[in-house]
Amino acid sequence: MLETSRPSWRDPRILTTLVLVFVSGALVGAASLRVGYQYRQHHAAAPYWTDDKAFFSYQRLQKELDLTPEQSDRLKTILDDFVKYHDDLEAQIEDVRATGRNRILQMLTPAQRQRFEKLSTQLPSQ
Repeated sequence: MLETSRPSWRDPRILTTLVLVFVSGALVGAASLRVGYQYRQHHAAAPYWTDDKAFFSYQRLQKELDLTPEQSDRLKTILDDFVKYHDDLEAQIEDVRATGRNRILQMLTPAQRQRFEKLSTQLPSQ
């Protein structure tokens, strides 16, 4: 039989390409998981709310108040709801800021936009 001129999966170029694709995918996946894991850890360790120099977390309140298991469960639910509500409000605030910024940029001339961008970078981050 005649051999076809189609490349075989055993061709070193094809094997090298496949290896590079899989290694690249593994690296991107590992980096994504690491970033996502750090984000979750950072938010899990964050206090639920702060008041001057004191902070209240689930673990601290549970320990300091000597809560029953039922109270602990209720507290966890309340604090989780609070955090979700707080995160939703922060997202809404960011949307309002972005909308306001875009509306301002639309009315400015190109030279004014440049000055506005410079002024924006000088503002303290919130």
